[in-house]
Amino acid sequence: MREEFRADLAEVSRLLVTMAEAVRAAMKKATKALLTADIEAARAVMERDAEVDKLYAQVETKVADTIARQAPVASDLRTVITALHISADLERMGDLAEHVAKTAQRRHPSPAVPAELRGVFQGMAERADLMAEKITTLLASPEAGAAAELEKDDDAMDDLERELFKILLHDNWPYGAETAIDGALLGRFYERYADHAVNIGEQMVFLVTGETVAEQQEQQQQ
Repeated sequence: MREEFRADLAEVSRLLVTMAEAVRAAMKKATKALLTADIEAARAVMERDAEVDKLYAQVETKVADTIARQAPVASDLRTVITALHISADLERMGDLAEHVAKTAQRRHPSPAVPAELRGVFQGMAERADLMAEKITTLLASPEAGAAAELEKDDDAMDDLERELFKILLHDNWPYGAETAIDGALLGRFYERYADHAVNIGEQMVFLVTGETVAEQQEQQQQ
């Protein structure tokens, strides 16, 4: 029975790593579509989002089946429940990449991002890719310290979003309200992508230590 449970966990882990790789590739391709008006890249992201959704459904099914057959408790139960939360965050990250791609498609053949914003979005995309890469590594080899570092990466993403809004709200902004709204929404998509990465990091901390990040912070303050 224990061997069967380990096999179940290995399959869930494999599915999560595959999801993480997929949502990382999706955001990279969506950014390419955004910055270069590459309509084929945008379409590829939207078409492949269904694959992420399918993987999410497979994780849900496998976790439910494992709980029903194995009735895990304590750390074993924590492992499968954590997997469920992580898969939900990964699925949402895939959706956010799709939102970026849809914006690129809607503005095609013109680039959705004017020259004044390209540097900021390139920075946001690089930060998002770094976080997605860390998640993939953590899912293959859980480590609490590395998981906690994602919070710092998110702080850098928040700084970039503030920089974006400074440009959008400047008196000399030349592109009108529609482009400004698109820019604000796109910034939000990258920022939320990073937030979900932080959520996954927090789940990994809980998986490894048995304590939430909030509980650890409270203990440090005492």
